Amino acid sequence: MALAPGHRRNFEILRQAFAHGDAALMECELAATGEIVSVICAANRLPDGEIEFVPFGMLFNDNPYKLLNPPAPEGGFHGLEN
Repeated sequence: MALAPGHRRNFEILRQAFAHGDAALMECELAATGEIVSVICAANRLPDGEIEFVPFGMLFNDNPYKLLNPPAPEGGFHGLEN
């Protein structure tokens, strides 16, 4: 399955934010569970001088190698039956 076009666009925005020093790592609370998580944000500088932080991704609290199955060259994902 190919990446969604919106994900590619968001990744490019986030890459530019890092390049320009407009990225932040923030501690947030998941609304659904109350769990505290680390969130990667881009800083959107508003005309009035305020900064709006736009969340783009969360960091894993557990070992990501145990939580994710990477894509397989032949299609599908490692760790899953195709």
